[in-house]
Amino acid sequence: MLHHIELWVPDLPRATREWGWLLARLGYGPYQEWEHGRSWRLGATYLVVEQSPALRGAEHDRMRPGLNHLAFHAGAAAEVDALANEAPAHGWAPLFADRYPHAGGSDHYAAYLTNTDGFEAELVAAEVRTYPRELR
Repeated sequence: MLHHIELWVPDLPRATREWGWLLARLGYGPYQEWEHGRSWRLGATYLVVEQSPALRGAEHDRMRPGLNHLAFHAGAAAEVDALANEAPAHGWAPLFADRYPHAGGSDHYAAYLTNTDGFEAELVAAEVRTYPRELR
């Protein structure tokens, strides 16, 4: 089981708004708060955003070696749709919008989002809508 994930961010207030909205909508609750960071917890796992004084550089590039994205269980397909619709008002932009909601394949229902700092979140539906083969 994953214990925690720590993301270093260039702007803590912005990351707190963007990640805080998404994590709250996914059921995570505030967990810790300190001068340079915040965390949210769901069960035994928590996610940290930190603007560390040791941070080198100001940009995350999901296409470089390192973290590409975080994938979250997001409930039923209707909840994924609601999150995808609400996300732009909270600093998240759609990725692969032309292939939504099956950018990950015909049997994978998910929204792919990127935030202001370039972090990607994949919101995966618990149920898969089944379409006739000719529509896939």
